[in-house]
Amino acid sequence: MTRFSLPDEAPNGLDSPVTAKVIKYAAKAQVAIFRLTNGRVGSTWRIGAAFRKPVPTLLLEHRGRKSGRLFTTPLLYLRSGKDLVIVASQGGLPKHPQWYFNLVAHPETRVHLKGRRGVPVLARVASAEEREDLWPRLVDLYADFAKYQAWTEREIPVVVLTPR
Repeated sequence: MTRFSLPDEAPNGLDSPVTAKVIKYAAKAQVAIFRLTNGRVGSTWRIGAAFRKPVPTLLLEHRGRKSGRLFTTPLLYLRSGKDLVIVASQGGLPKHPQWYFNLVAHPETRVHLKGRRGVPVLARVASAEEREDLWPRLVDLYADFAKYQAWTEREIPVVVLTPR
């Protein structure tokens, strides 16, 4: 394990309410900075495995399946042809993130990329075959995805965002 890598075992307290709050407020700060700078700041993730190998970040809009409210979440992404691929890892927590369930309920949405706002996309969960193909590429993009998968019993969903 290097100075910037995550432990092989899930850290104690990973699923505590405090962790969820920290993630929530860090995400809100990243969204605000990304929007303010049109992605010049906040469009690259440099934490964990990304410290030495930065990963591109987008802002995902998603409508609450119960509330109907519009939310924005920063996520790492992989380009695959014209598609953008995101991962519902939630840092290896035991449950899928809320944005995942919101996208399943409301798949037509928008993303914001560095220098490009409001790109319309259609979200769909990758099939088992697609996930099998995409997962190694995602782990190559951000090695900590493999640790997140090892930390949880659920299969972490992969979501494909196709421009519309």
